[in-house]
Parts: sequence; C-alpha cells; structure tokens
Amino acid sequence: MVNFGKKLMADQVDEWKGYYINYKKSYQLFGLSISRYYINYKLMKKMLKQYVQQTQHDEKDREQVLKDFSRFLDDQIERIVLFLLQQQGHLASRIEKLAEKRTALLEEYDISQVYQLHDAYREVGLDLIKLLRFVDVNATGIRKILKKFDKRFGYKFTDYYVTTRANHPYSQLQQVFKQVGIVAVVGALSRNLEYLQHHEGSFVSIYDRPAVTLKDPIIDQVNHAVQKLTHATNFMQFLGQHALIVQEDAESESEDLVGDQSYHFMSLVLNLVNTFLYMVNTYIIVPTADDYAVSLGAAATVCGIIIGSMAVAQVFSSVYFSAWSNKSYFKPLVFSSIMLFLGNLLYALAYDLNSLIVLLTGRLLCGLGSARAVNRRYISDCVPLKMRLQASAGFVSASALGMACGPALAGFLQIKFKIYSLSFNQSTLPGWVMCISWLIYLLWLWLTFKEPEHFTKTLVNEQPSESGRQGNSNLEAGLAEPLLQGIERRQDENSEVNDDTEVESESSHEPATSIASAYRLLTPSVKAQLLIYFMLKYAMEILLSESSVVTTYYFSWSTSAVAIFLAILGLTVLPVNAIVGSYVTNLFEDRQILLASEVMVLIGIIMSFCFTPHYSIPQYVLSAFITFVFAEVLEGVNLSLLSRVMSSRLSRGTYNGGLLSTEAGTLARVVADATITAAGYLGTDLLLNVTLLPSLVICIVSIAAALYTYNNLY
Repeated sequence: MVNFGKKLMADQVDEWKGYYINYKKSYQLFGLSISRYYINYKLMKKMLKQYVQQTQHDEKDREQVLKDFSRFLDDQIERIVLFLLQQQGHLASRIEKLAEKRTALLEEYDISQVYQLHDAYREVGLDLIKLLRFVDVNATGIRKILKKFDKRFGYKFTDYYVTTRANHPYSQLQQVFKQVGIVAVVGALSRNLEYLQHHEGSFVSIYDRPAVTLKDPIIDQVNHAVQKLTHATNFMQFLGQHALIVQEDAESESEDLVGDQSYHFMSLVLNLVNTFLYMVNTYIIVPTADDYAVSLGAAATVCGIIIGSMAVAQVFSSVYFSAWSNKSYFKPLVFSSIMLFLGNLLYALAYDLNSLIVLLTGRLLCGLGSARAVNRRYISDCVPLKMRLQASAGFVSASALGMACGPALAGFLQIKFKIYSLSFNQSTLPGWVMCISWLIYLLWLWLTFKEPEHFTKTLVNEQPSESGRQGNSNLEAGLAEPLLQGIERRQDENSEVNDDTEVESESSHEPATSIASAYRLLTPSVKAQLLIYFMLKYAMEILLSESSVVTTYYFSWSTSAVAIFLAILGLTVLPVNAIVGSYVTNLFEDRQILLASEVMVLIGIIMSFCFTPHYSIPQYVLSAFITFVFAEVLEGVNLSLLSRVMSSRLSRGTYNGGLLSTEAGTLARVVADATITAAGYLGTDLLLNVTLLPSLVICIVSIAAALYTYNNLY
C-alpha cells in the first residue's frame, strides 16, 4: 500500500482541463498549476522533522513552533477554500446557463434537446463529485498532519487548532464543515434534473415534495458524497453502528466482492432470526430464574449464576465461532441450533430431575451455541455493500426485539400442568418453548440456507491494481470518512510511524492472528472505549438480572409484573436509537454524546441506591429507565467511535473488533451475574447496594478514561 503522500499525488484531478481550461490557463500565466491547490503534505512532514530537531537543540521553543505551523496550515487551508469557492462559482455559472436552455424548452418542446440537457446536467454532477473528492483528499491530509504533529510533539495541537479555527466568525474551516455552497449547487442540480424527468405532464417542484427523493444515479452519488462530507447520520446508520460491522468503502461498485447474483436473501433472514431467537433465549428466563433456583433448593440470588452461565460459555464460543466462520457459515449455524436445542431441553428437564447441575449444564450448552459472531461475519462478508447498512440495522433491531420479547413471553407462560411425568410451569415452559423454537429453526435452516462462497480468498486474489482505478468510478472512493471530525479507520495506528517510507510492509495490514497480537493493536483510545463498553454492559446486566429478586423483596411484584417491566425497558431501545440517530448525532459530536451519556448512567446508578428504609417504586423505576436508556445511547455512540479509532487490522480476520467488543460485553455480564450471586450471601436486604457499588466505581473510572482520551476521539 502506498503512503498518503503518494496517494495524494495520485488522487489529484487532472480531468478538469476540459471544463476549466480557461481557469487553468490563467493559473499558468502566473506560473501556477491546479496541483498547487492541494495541500502540500510532503512539505509539512519535512517541516515537522525540522521542528523536532530545532526544539531538541533549543533553536526554537515550542510556542514559536506552534505559531509558525499554525500560520502555515492557515495558508494551506485558505488556498484550498478559495479554490473550492472558485469551482463552486464555475459550477453555478454552468447551471445558470443550462437553466436558460431549460426555459427555452417551455416555448418549443424537443425531446432530443431534453436528452442533451439532461446529459449536460449530469456532466455538472460528475464535476461536482470531483470537487467533493478534492475537499476530501485535502481534509484527509490536514487530519493526518495534525495527528502526526500531536504524535511527534506530544501536544494536543489538533484540539486547539480545530476549536479556535472552526468557531471563529471568519473561519475557513466552516466552508469545509458546513458545505453550504456545495449543498446549494446540489439543490439546483436536483431541482433541474427533477424538472426534466417530469417535464411531460408534471411541473411540481421538489420543494413541494420534500419527502420524495429524486431517483437519478448521478444525484445519488452526489448526495452520498455530501452526506459523508458533512458527517450526517440517520437512524439506519446509527443502528448499523451498533452491530460494529465496519462499513468499508469500495473503490467502485465493481469492486464489491459480493454480487447481487451470489447474494441469498433467505440466508440473511436466517442469520437475523438466529440473532433474535438467541436474545429471546437469553432474557426469557430472567423473570423466573430466582423462583426456579428456589424450587431446586438454592437461594434466590443463585439466579445470577443461572443467567450468567450462558455468558460464561459465550466467552469461549465467540472465539471458535469466529474462527469457524472463516470456512463455513452453514455448519456453525447448524451446530449452534443443536446446542441450543439440547441446552433448553436440559433446562426444562432440570425441574423434574430436581438438579441444579442439570439446569446449569443446560445454560452452558446454550452459551456454547452463541453464533452472534457468525451472524456479524455473514453480514460483513456475504451481503452486498449497498445493502450492508440495512442488514446491520436489521441485526441490531433483531437483538433489541429479542431482548423485549424474551421477558414479555415469560409473562404469558404463567400456567401449570403435567403431561405424564413432565412438569410444565413458569420455570420450565421457557425451556420447552425455546426447545421447540430451535428445532423449527434447525429444520428451516437445513432446507433453505445456501452456503456462500468464501470471499476472503477472493479478496486476496483479486486485489485491484492502481492503474485500474480510472474513470468516473473512482470519484466516490474514500468519501466515506468524515473530514476533520473523524479518524481514518483504514490507516493502522502503527503505520503512522513509518509514513515516510514509500511503501508500507504488507504485514502491517494483515489481520491479527491471536488475542495477543490483537491486544498489541489496542491504542489508549480503543482501550478506553472497550472499558466503556464493559461498564455499560455490566450496569445493564446488574439491572436486568437482579430485577426479579429486588422487586419481589421491596415491592412484592409478581412474575408477570417483572416481565412487563423488563419488556417495556427492552421496547425503549428502538425509539431511543431513532431519536439519537436522526437528531442528536446531527447536533453534537459523538464524543460529546458519549461523555454526557456516561454522566447520565452515573446519575441513574446513584439514584438506584437504597438510602432510606422505605425504597419506593417511583425511585426504582425512574433510576432503572435512566440507567437503561442512556446505556443504550452510550452503546451506539461507543461502538461508532470504536469503529473509527480501531486499527484496520481489527476489521477482519478471526480476532476482529466485533469479537473484542463481544468478549468485553460478555465478560461484563459474567462478572455482573457472579457479583449478584456473591452479594446474595450477605442477605437480600444488602443485595441492591452491594451490586450497585462496583457499577458506580467502574462508571467513574470509565468517565475518567473518556476524559483522558477525549482529544483523540474525532
């Protein structure tokens, strides 16, 4: 892989001479060229080296270095922005001239002229994409050089520079951030193309139908590029981020290794159903686990071990399922279904066998059947790029729906009867229901699943050459990354040190091959995000797993009441994500939302403590909703930031970022459930406060970690 300096030179647009020949000639009169308007990344790297040497020999102090470099970077950005404004004006002028031709069509309609005008507007659209690419390449260079400055000098120059420049009334960076001029050009282009499409019999403007999106491939490409440049998010993107399935950008549609013909919709549905059933299986026992433990002669707080034993097994199953998915998807899913069928069968039979060991064995088998790593991997490898975001959102929605349906279903299973010697009651029916569900799923899987090709080998054998990245298809390449607000997911953290070399070693981009090698790739920012993920999963597990014991002790709630309460909590997931994904993320930076959510989770935990002898229902319910809702918000933002700051080597292979986050979350659940059982020995009256204390400490530590790495979360 070539370094960024080479990439910057290769990505400079030379096709503009067809439309911008007059501009280019005027530049050449003064001894300039269009390449002059790209950031001089190579020169700034040399400047950094000189600054380091000068500060080491006391030739310049740090304050002078900051002043000089800030001034030089200001000049670079100003030149980029002025050229951007010139080109926006040229595009606007062309659209204005085309509008005159469009007006002439009102007097004398000619279908051939309509087609010619339509093609002319599309040419403007292609040049607009080139301009967006120009902004993206330069902004990437600015982002990288700021990051390099921070690393060389150990000074948070990036935070200072972006804050002071972006908030100034005469800010040049505002042209990059807000893209007001480009958006106006996009609006004019869309309106005129829409008019031409509906010229015959319809003269309704796009402004009269804002919900209707113009279906034109050029406009689709332009809108896609603008959304990436403005770092806009929506509900679908926010849900997709929850899955931690990295949405890698292809150079072009032809480079997407998953074709529409090889894509199998029913296989995707089966993976989503697997995700849904597994989450139902996890939470369906929560309202009744304490009663089941008591019926087998154990303490009610043993419910923590019963619930957590599934997570214990999942710690190990996630690794072998992730490795297995390198070779097959069908076989792991079959194995998962069989293990979950057997596990739920043992769970249901444990009541008549009067054996806690059988019950725990059943839950362990269920955990060994956790195929969530396979479900994530299938979406990442076997779903076409254009549908991957929707599939990722479907994965998260299936998980959320399963979390809500599990306790709700338990609330309906409050019946009791016997068939021969088998007992069916609120404790055993969850096992029987899930046993039948997994058997039906296994048959459906066996009959309809289609094993796809293994795309990892194809990826290695079909690396596109640099020379093949020509024409209009490469204009959208690399536009997926946010500008100064983001972090390059594709650039390995370790490659920054060797950025001066012409060619980076192939080994620096290979996926991690072990837990140890994956751990070595974890930067402080990644570790902080994994700690935050651990914290939120721990807090949520404490809340959910002990809810039945706590509410029975303090409020004498029935199993049905607990089930309804947990179901309502689960149903808040999608509405909350809709609000955050559609609105909040467009108003605030992810790191701001992250920190605010952590503080709200901390407030929810503090409110949950029992400070007086009379613990009220409103206090418990309100604190539970604050903790759960903001933990959900925190999870989405956390995984979004994690996907940005994580090394590209952790985006693929067995030991990938999804596996690491899954292991962190699963380990948190194991520790939380073990804490509940251990605290039970101190007495039910102390259970709530004792289990909340670790949550409080971990939350405070995670907030400190977020503050420590805050300047690197962009």
